[in-house]
Amino acid sequence: MTSDEAPEGVRLQKVLAKAGIASRRAAEELIAQGRVSVDGRTVREQGHRVDPEHAVIHVDGMRVILREDLLYFAFNKPKGVHSTMTDEQGRPCVGDYVRNRSDRLFHVGRLDAETEGLLLLTNDGDLAHRLMHPSYHVPKTYLAEVDGLVPRGLGKRLRAGVELEDGPVKVDAFRVKDMQAGKTLVEVVLHEGRKHIVRRLLAEVGFPVRKLVRTAVGDVQLGNPKPGSLRRLTRDEVGGLYRAAGL
Repeated sequence: MTSDEAPEGVRLQKVLAKAGIASRRAAEELIAQGRVSVDGRTVREQGHRVDPEHAVIHVDGMRVILREDLLYFAFNKPKGVHSTMTDEQGRPCVGDYVRNRSDRLFHVGRLDAETEGLLLLTNDGDLAHRLMHPSYHVPKTYLAEVDGLVPRGLGKRLRAGVELEDGPVKVDAFRVKDMQAGKTLVEVVLHEGRKHIVRRLLAEVGFPVRKLVRTAVGDVQLGNPKPGSLRRLTRDEVGGLYRAAGL
């Protein structure tokens, strides 16, 4: 057993270095500057030891993910693919794209079959639960192509709230991105997760959706990958999701 791995835990600077935050020397500087907290308490002493399996560590307010078995991916779901890991009817589903992986992933929330774009895949149940629950207010961003030309006051109406058959809904943000003859491209941001919520909301105010793409969850952006592609989230993206979910 090395001096860094005594029974009472592992030195904090070694844990930070192993997590890819910084070299040990740079990690010591972060600690000395008061930029590291463990279980909600700022730590400045260099010899501080932690249990990597259970400690909650933040650097500059960003959660440090210590468990190497936790995986986080952004998947660009194509149109026509169902948000399930298996499909009894043999329809194309998300699981088809990760079938050959040895790790067991699941999707965070759902997109209906006709909706394209960003779907998060992970095996982190705690984070997934918070990202899906509306009480944590994690924003989801969509681009919608709708029939008709959107009037100037629609954003104000959507931010104030619209009554649907299963209760009221209001957007966090709304803006027009482009207008062409007979159609408008709009960006909608909301933290709701009810089924078909964007489609139902826009249809309710008189603008049925022609095409719908989710472009972001929190600060994680879809970008421009090929439909069906999978990419691993960066450390900063994962930390941002944890922060958005209050973890």
